[in-house]
Amino acid sequence: MSNLPVGIFDSGIGGTSIFKELHALLPNENFIYLADSKNAPYGNKSKEEIIQLSIKNTELLIEKGCKLIVIACNTATTNAISYLRENYPIPFIGIEPAIKPAALNTKSKAIGILATKGTLSSQLFHKTTDLYANGVKVVEKIGEGIVHLIETGQIESNEMKALLKTYMEPMVKENIDYLVLGCTHYPYLIPMLKNMLPEHVKIIDSGLAVAKQTKAILESKNLLNDSEIKPTIELYTNGNINVLNSILEHQFPTNYLDF
Repeated sequence: MSNLPVGIFDSGIGGTSIFKELHALLPNENFIYLADSKNAPYGNKSKEEIIQLSIKNTELLIEKGCKLIVIACNTATTNAISYLRENYPIPFIGIEPAIKPAALNTKSKAIGILATKGTLSSQLFHKTTDLYANGVKVVEKIGEGIVHLIETGQIESNEMKALLKTYMEPMVKENIDYLVLGCTHYPYLIPMLKNMLPEHVKIIDSGLAVAKQTKAILESKNLLNDSEIKPTIELYTNGNINVLNSILEHQFPTNYLDF
């Protein structure tokens, strides 16, 4: 089983930020990535819709023989991972905003969280916030419109800059010293965010932590791929293949798949 692929899915191309971390840490692993761009963003859908989309993605990855699935989407993790773990016999790695390190390390006692509506309104998000952010001011902003702009190849557009400015200004006024990115699309905005935020504000995303957790689970289940055969990387999108190619800088072969 160890040479079977690691499956990854996201509501579009954002999870490629997680895929890059996984591929860097686990260079021998075979990967299959699903970008469900047709249904992006998940963040403004109901819990039931998010679960159904997550089931569809999971079953396709299992059909393709995956040994473990990384849910490279904060919204899908916070709304669907419990259901998936209860109903499928495969290990799942989820992603949630890195509130804990931000809340434990803040000096100003104020942190910002930029995430989707689906993540910020979820039970898991509130549970994590209550657990770790007691006594810390948490400035939440729904990143309305961001995923759409990224999915349509407009990362560095004037519209994106204007949108981010409206989300960052209230956080800066509240004297945040950590910004938590609660959506896997958002790491692609870090260069732009650094130009907008004071130098002392640290930006945290979950990519490396997820890659480390994936490696730990593969090791504990004796599923690490130790084959010397060159690994295969399969990336599928049901959206615009050019946008996926562009964000991956044409490093990996990408395919269109209507799923």
